[in-house]
Amino acid sequence: MYKNRRQEGVSYEVRRYDGAKYASVSSEGRTFDQVTGELVRKLLVYIGGSNDQGEAMGTTAPVIITVYPRDDGVMSRRLVVSLRIPTNYQVSPPVPIDSAIRIEDRPGMTVYSLQFGGFAGETEYRAEASRLTKTLGETAPFQRKQYFCCTYDPPMKPYGRRNEVWFLQEEP
Repeated sequence: MYKNRRQEGVSYEVRRYDGAKYASVSSEGRTFDQVTGELVRKLLVYIGGSNDQGEAMGTTAPVIITVYPRDDGVMSRRLVVSLRIPTNYQVSPPVPIDSAIRIEDRPGMTVYSLQFGGFAGETEYRAEASRLTKTLGETAPFQRKQYFCCTYDPPMKPYGRRNEVWFLQEEP
């Protein structure tokens, strides 16, 4: 389910995602920009065949990075990087060789999504999260203790890049 919305000159979407299994890896102690590339590579190695079946599963998009902002908006040094397990492997995902990677069964969710281009790091994601917060307003029903930073493109893609910030809607 997708709904396009426009408020205060900013276009965003409301989307519903079904529950699914995700491969995830966490980090604490290093900044977003210091650690995300390393964690994404771990997941790409897993879906590329570093698993108990030696099975290359193919990539999925987006890469979803869960961040936990402090009260001042700065990201804490805790984050989780995740990839959705491809559909053909949802029932029984291969077990990762890397013990840092865990398979999570996540429930369905509704998100407010704001899309933007360019190369995105912590500064860009924070700016877009701030913009979406202002657009939705203080009373919008979304979780403020975490949000998702999403990228759809490989790092070598020079232009036409797609990034998104997702806020998890609080379910009634």
